[in-house]
Amino acid sequence: MQKCNNQKPLILASASPRRLELLERTGIAPGEVIPADIDETPLKGELPKDLALRLAQEKARVVAADHPQAFILAADTVVGLGRRILEKPADEAEARAFLKQLSGRRHNVYGGICVIAPDGREASRVCTTKVQFKRLTPSEIDSYIRSGEWEGKAGGYGIQGRAGAFVKFLSGSYSNVVGLSLYDTVNLLSGLGYQGKGS
Repeated sequence: MQKCNNQKPLILASASPRRLELLERTGIAPGEVIPADIDETPLKGELPKDLALRLAQEKARVVAADHPQAFILAADTVVGLGRRILEKPADEAEARAFLKQLSGRRHNVYGGICVIAPDGREASRVCTTKVQFKRLTPSEIDSYIRSGEWEGKAGGYGIQGRAGAFVKFLSGSYSNVVGLSLYDTVNLLSGLGYQGKGS
């Protein structure tokens, strides 16, 4: 089995350092990190949950096409406020607008995960976590914007940082909000025959 794992490495199709760190906590160390270059623009009328799944699948398939002898793991995180998609904010103004929208309200964090095995089998799912922020004061929003933690994060916040203090309620996977549901990821990988621990 150890020999098989060495012959069939795992590639993480994501540039997110948070996903790599989460994986390593479980003992899974990808042999390579190869971000997939795809258009992440939502389709017209596309729901947040559907976008998360589609992007994860597209990322995995793009990388798998060039690396057919490896296990490919791809993921995407989408923050949904009702039917509205809150993407990675383009600037401080958009990040501020997102935080104002999330203030005092519940939202969903959708984590799309896709694994493709060397034999071509593919498995994917969406993990949903419900999160509620407390009502944010203008000074709390200002302070968070100044911290810069909103940059590059879906919905304009990172729960593992200062925004953790904003969370009044959470139901579901915490690691999903950080960037990758470890429970779902490990189950998808093992279901396709990947034995990651100690490989």
